[in-house]
Amino acid sequence: MACNNPPNRPLPLLSIFFFLLLFIFVLPSFIAATPESDAAQLLKLKQSFGNNEALQSWIEGTIPCPKNAFGPYGTSWVGVLCFNGTVWGLQLEDMELEGEVDVDILAGLPGLRTFSCMRNRLEGPIPMLARVHALKSVYLSDNKFYGEVPEETFQEMKWLKKVHLARNAFEGRIPASLTSLPRLLVLRLEENQFEGEIPEVKHDDVRVVNVSYNQLEGHIPSLLGDMDVSSFLGNYDLCGKPLNVTCKLTSTSKNLSTALLVVLIIVAIVVALAIILLLITLLRRQSGSSEKIPPTSQNKVAAYDGDQLEQGSQDSSGSSQKKSGKDHNQGKLIFLIEDRQRFELQDLLRSSAEVLGSGSFGSSYKAVLLIGPSLVVKRFREMNGVGREDFQEHMRRLGRLKHPNLLPIVAYYYRKDEKLLVTDFVGNGSLVQLLHGNRSPDRPTLDWLKRLNIVKGVARCLSYLHNELPILTLPHGHLKSSNVLLNDSFEPILMDYALAPVMNKDHARQLMVAYKSPECVQHVNQVNRKSDVWSLGILILEIMTGKFPANYLAQGKGGMDMDLVGWVNSIARAEWTDEVFDSQMEGPKNGEMWKLLKIGLHCCEVDVDKRWEMKVALEKIEELREQEANPSVASEEEMHSSKDEFSFS
Repeated sequence: MACNNPPNRPLPLLSIFFFLLLFIFVLPSFIAATPESDAAQLLKLKQSFGNNEALQSWIEGTIPCPKNAFGPYGTSWVGVLCFNGTVWGLQLEDMELEGEVDVDILAGLPGLRTFSCMRNRLEGPIPMLARVHALKSVYLSDNKFYGEVPEETFQEMKWLKKVHLARNAFEGRIPASLTSLPRLLVLRLEENQFEGEIPEVKHDDVRVVNVSYNQLEGHIPSLLGDMDVSSFLGNYDLCGKPLNVTCKLTSTSKNLSTALLVVLIIVAIVVALAIILLLITLLRRQSGSSEKIPPTSQNKVAAYDGDQLEQGSQDSSGSSQKKSGKDHNQGKLIFLIEDRQRFELQDLLRSSAEVLGSGSFGSSYKAVLLIGPSLVVKRFREMNGVGREDFQEHMRRLGRLKHPNLLPIVAYYYRKDEKLLVTDFVGNGSLVQLLHGNRSPDRPTLDWLKRLNIVKGVARCLSYLHNELPILTLPHGHLKSSNVLLNDSFEPILMDYALAPVMNKDHARQLMVAYKSPECVQHVNQVNRKSDVWSLGILILEIMTGKFPANYLAQGKGGMDMDLVGWVNSIARAEWTDEVFDSQMEGPKNGEMWKLLKIGLHCCEVDVDKRWEMKVALEKIEELREQEANPSVASEEEMHSSKDEFSFS
């Protein structure tokens, strides 16, 4: 009878019920977290991206996160971060990925805690990240995302700590769900088009909030008052700490009667109209004398990029300049160097200026601001076909370059029909001026040591561009003596680099030096990375011989000019003579000079396959000794030995 006791019968049924719950709810979560399911989701993500060559290591049949993998170690899947055998993070940065981010795929990675796709070409509206609710870090900066950020994008993301959305094209108001994240530590929204007020921050654990260079207005939230002032620059209607802008008091206005408020509004409108009329009158009076960037009495200066070695003069196209001047007031400068003092386009237009010249790309002006260093503003004529997003992306890429022999781009200005690049002014002029300018007695001379130092600096910088810009066919593309500036120590500074991607192709073929290389002329504009090496070789021969290469001036397909190379070969083949070297390079010649001349000819090899790689050219140049050209250092036997080693093609 005891075994038939009714109270004991429900126990097996209850056990079965709990087992079913375990099977229904727990087992699928376990399956979702297996390495096999992670691999399937990642392969879907790879297929969703365009230009996914950087993800070639994501191979079907392999496991992204073996049990011994931690972080990026122990896994062959590039960009995958692992923890406890599951995908913990994705670090897909600088991979040139295209397309949109598929949030459904990310949501299928239950262990995902951090996601970064910075510095790619991804586009579209912001991904609905709230669906990946366990994320702790999101990095979407430096892409092509656009549009408003909906309020629900960040709702219920209670674990999110770091959000990077900088340098995209987001617009509209900043959602309150973003600034009220309970664990928020870092928020970077700089260089977008956000407008309105900054939403209140809900807790004081936030370390960094950067909203600079948007279109925000109103009072900065009190919890952000201790942030660095640079985090709020470029928003001209923001006020409060840490900006030195006092917010207008509103308590008084609340007590004003309706009638008085109406009177104040009318007075404000009248004053505003009077100011507008006054400004229009002043602008009309000034339009006859200041068209674009007004030159001073020093209206002629040796051209920065003067291909014809002429003196620069003011652009005479007055009507077009006036039209462009009006357009300038509608745009703003975008800065690429974070720690530089900010100024506006109008500051440049109002500054004292002088015309530096008009070269193959456009006109250059020297602008002297009231505060800060002298600047050079270069107006480009041949970039009108470049879209805003492509132009901005390429400028950001160039803004990340840093080398002691590279002229950094301080800021740029974009309009569909006008592009401006702003750089620092280098006061010692260009290499072309010292090599081929007027031979006045007070003009500094270039001895052997200075010329060798210039060649080494140029080669180091050119090699740096080749390493840092691997995706570009022409990392420089326009290397010539007028694009090599010299500072007070005669260190070379390269300018006008890496502009081929934002140039109209037809104009690039006509104007850029690399397109005048032998392979470009012989094989219908088939330039390659060795075309830069050819330009380096021509520059070396120009520096050593003092002769101006005619190919700098040639236009279009007829640009190939091997006269300088042929002349050097003819002199070197003859009996030993110093005639090949620049007569202004005083003193006896040594073996190192002949070695450098030989390096120049190797770089000017017509056959691209035989021409040296950039790496080889730099190695050979670095081997040259920095010694004075005198008999005690370089004996006649040594010089003849160097000439005997001279090989010609």
